[in-house]
Amino acid sequence: MKTLVLMPTYNEAETLEKTAKELFNFNPTVDLMIIDDNSPDGTGAIADRLASSDKRVSVMHRHKREGLGAAYRAGFQRGLTSPYSHFVEMDADGSHRPVDLKLMLESVAQNDLVVGSRWIDGGEVSNWSKLRKAISKTGNRYARFLLKSQVADMTSGFRVYSRGLLEKLPINEMQAHGYAFQVEMTMRAEAHGAAIREVPIRFVERDGGKSKMSFWIVVEAFWLCTKWGLRKP
Repeated sequence: MKTLVLMPTYNEAETLEKTAKELFNFNPTVDLMIIDDNSPDGTGAIADRLASSDKRVSVMHRHKREGLGAAYRAGFQRGLTSPYSHFVEMDADGSHRPVDLKLMLESVAQNDLVVGSRWIDGGEVSNWSKLRKAISKTGNRYARFLLKSQVADMTSGFRVYSRGLLEKLPINEMQAHGYAFQVEMTMRAEAHGAAIREVPIRFVERDGGKSKMSFWIVVEAFWLCTKWGLRKP
């Protein structure tokens, strides 16, 4: 099994190097592609330095910030030109623990998509307020209801995709720019009959840098989920 971790970045100079080091400590055989959206804080230069000192690391420099969905679409397209069997989505801010990825990779043999889930038994979120937990849970329930999904954590950004599944999905046709991209990928995977498994993870709120969550990202997710849900039979 040859695995590529895709890690989009925008102003992650405080966290990127530490996250990459911990990733390889727990998962030394994976490769890492850093997808930087022209960060003004020097993240791109840090990524280049990591790549120059470790052959497992590569960097994609994008000219402007276009959102999480666009970064992953570009990363998947480039990654699929190489003989990787699995592709991981992972945050650069330390929220996704590399030790959990190790457990997720153990579940890929019989599944097309493994989702690191905060909202199943054994899942956990650290350093979130009760309000933020409630918003996340409510948003997931709303998406699940409208889209008739069996996945408890549709918005999780910690995932492992098989090459076979990604080659079936119309990645270039994806509409979402922000975190709704995760919901859209889940919806499309289920529509293709993908075998999906959720693995409990501990999500740890970032301790450095600035969150990319915004009001408009939430609005986009609500609007797209509603539109997709109303179109389902």
